[in-house]
Parts: sequence; structure tokens; C-alpha cells
Amino acid sequence: MVTPLTFVGGDEALVQALRAGHPGAAAAFYDRHAAHVFRALRSALGLDNDLPDLLQEVFICAINRIDEIHDLARVRSWLTGIAIFTARGYLRRRTRRRWLSLFSPAVTGVRQHEPAPSEARRALREIYGILDTMPAPERLAFALRIIEGLSLPEAADACQVSLATVKRRLARAEKRFLEAARTRPELAHWLERGSRWSLGNQS
Repeated sequence: MVTPLTFVGGDEALVQALRAGHPGAAAAFYDRHAAHVFRALRSALGLDNDLPDLLQEVFICAINRIDEIHDLARVRSWLTGIAIFTARGYLRRRTRRRWLSLFSPAVTGVRQHEPAPSEARRALREIYGILDTMPAPERLAFALRIIEGLSLPEAADACQVSLATVKRRLARAEKRFLEAARTRPELAHWLERGSRWSLGNQS
């Protein structure tokens, strides 16, 4: 067997190599951007067991659509957009599964005992518990801006909406989040120690 040559070059050259069918380009593309895409998915979805499969789904989609990139200097932003589109579809599927489960027979059996989570892990579960109650567009705006730390223009670009739209979605998401967080002492404790929100001062 012939071992594929390791690809060397920047994103612009890498995209050109993918389009030309270079034998090492796909693996190099994944290795270079997988960590970024994984963070985007994790920010949008939380600690989900399906993250590895979704990561693969993003790259399969990206490689299949590689001819659609027009600005070769914005590969990472383009990948973020595909990741968010993938996360949005997953959230819709997950919501449908939850609704369908209401009509399924009750699952019987004794659940295994799980060790008590740490304070940080409890807070993280509370955060994603709140995000699970949000409409997908608001949740994604919140995740990209607050959790992933993207700028507003970057978040708008990733969601493929206008800057004004992402601002409106973020404002609604923050309002929902803070209203829910006030009722959860575990989160109130964490947020009071941060600089973005002071729950006691919110109207």
C-alpha cells in the first residue's frame, strides 16, 4: 500500500488540495480544524454522547461541499457555520424524540447509582438544562456568544443571519437564561462570582 503524503500548507492551499483530490488533504483538513469544530458543537449542545458522530458529520458535509467556499481566508468561519447547522438539525431531532417518548411505554428497571458530580459539573448540567428549554435559534446564539466567545458578527455569520437578528436572539436568550438561573441556587452561586451578570441586580 502507498502511504498518503502528509499535506503541508495553509488553509488556502489545503482547500485547493482537497478540490484536486490530494491524498493527504482530507486527513490534514480534519486534523487542523477538528478541535475548533468540536468546541463549537460542544458549546451548542453541551456534553452530549453524540458529539463524536456529529463531528464526523460536519467534516463529511464540509468535504462534500468544499467547492462552495468562495473566501479561502475564512475556512474556520465556514466550518463553524456548518457545525451550527448540524447542531440545529440535531436539536430538532432530539426534540422530536423527546415528544415521541411521551407516547412510549414507561421504561422499567433500576437505574445504576451514579457518583455525586462536582460543583462545577452540577453547574454545567444546570446551564445546559436551561439551554434545553430554549428555542434552537436562541440557544445557538447564546452558545456561540456566551459560551464559545464569538463576536456578534462572527455569531451572525455562523448562524447565517443578520447582525440585528443575532442580537435579538441573544437578548431573548439572555433574558430566558437569567430568569431560569434565579431559581437555581447552584447557578446563582457561580454567576454572582462572574463579571457579566449579577443576578441580584437584574430586574
